[in-house]
Amino acid sequence: MFVAPRYGTGSLADLLPSLLACLGVPGETDRLGLGLTARRICVLLVDGLGADALAAHPAAAPFLSGLAPATMTAGFPSTTATSLASFGVGVPPGAHGIVGYLFRVPGHDKPLAPLAWRLHGDGTDQRARLVPEQFQPTPTVFERAAADGVAVTQVAPRGQADSGLTRAVLRGCVFRAKVSDGDLIAQVATAIRDGDRALVYAYHPDLDTTGHMRGPDSPAWRHELTHVDRLAADIAENLPPDAILVVTADHGMVALTDRVDFDTTVALRDGVAQLGGEARARHVYTRDGAAADVADTWRATLGADFEVLTRDAAIARGWFGPAVATHVADRIGDLVVVAHGSRGVVRTGVEPLQSALAAHHGSLTAAEMNVPLRTFRA
Repeated sequence: MFVAPRYGTGSLADLLPSLLACLGVPGETDRLGLGLTARRICVLLVDGLGADALAAHPAAAPFLSGLAPATMTAGFPSTTATSLASFGVGVPPGAHGIVGYLFRVPGHDKPLAPLAWRLHGDGTDQRARLVPEQFQPTPTVFERAAADGVAVTQVAPRGQADSGLTRAVLRGCVFRAKVSDGDLIAQVATAIRDGDRALVYAYHPDLDTTGHMRGPDSPAWRHELTHVDRLAADIAENLPPDAILVVTADHGMVALTDRVDFDTTVALRDGVAQLGGEARARHVYTRDGAAADVADTWRATLGADFEVLTRDAAIARGWFGPAVATHVADRIGDLVVVAHGSRGVVRTGVEPLQSALAAHHGSLTAAEMNVPLRTFRA
């Protein structure tokens, strides 16, 4: 069964606006009903930490498992670029426009990879042509917090400091580059004490990498979860007494048991102009007039393990939010293909490294969609 994104009441897009309300920022609403008041908040976002996977391994994460087990949903697709945009801007994908791992940008012959801010298969930096602040012009939650006098800091790997995605959806923070996990703890401990009120966003990428490479229930993943749990506990131990730590994630993950190869399956390629998304959630951009035939072919080829919807049908289901801006709709596939179970559509010729990964995400299953909302008060 698919999990519907809980936009407006229980999604990742609702977290930071709710926390701004807890900090007393005017005009912000506690959409999640947290009922907290605080002067200082740190949000630790652990890439790839699905709520279901965390709940399945309490012994590996005693600190996090000892906190009240609330959850939220990611948005759709359940992938890092889209989730970070929802998180940072505080709106669903239909409003911020980062609609997947790869998606079409009208006027360009290749889809955009927003994590790198490059066109797929093209090493050219697109920040000058697709100016991030213009591509996603809505003020971020961090900008709104800073405008009210909150000291806002991001602690993340150095390469994210001026990336296109950071400029588009996470701008407004003072950026502190972390060189190690110990440094992340120290940087958070310093930044959380800035000003009269403080909001710190800390990002940890390694659990996601481990899950992709080894699988989300592998010994390596469980060891990394224990490391993440200790990291969160160390951050908590170093908070001042008026601070709160919130631990969440951008998506979960599913180990693939079967791969359908777009690059070697002739039927899937017929009538397709561009393929976006990723293995578990594909944007299919069809040639003029070919959408209906392509949909029939994909349904027949993939079978019941995949849902093949037109753009309008996916929008009508609310997957991208209650409203989708016209310019955002143009970025969504003519067809949206989403996996049930544990299969995926890969591209071994064009995406050989990604196709070989043990686990993927992007779909609407509980394992991918549910993310933790664990709160610790110092």
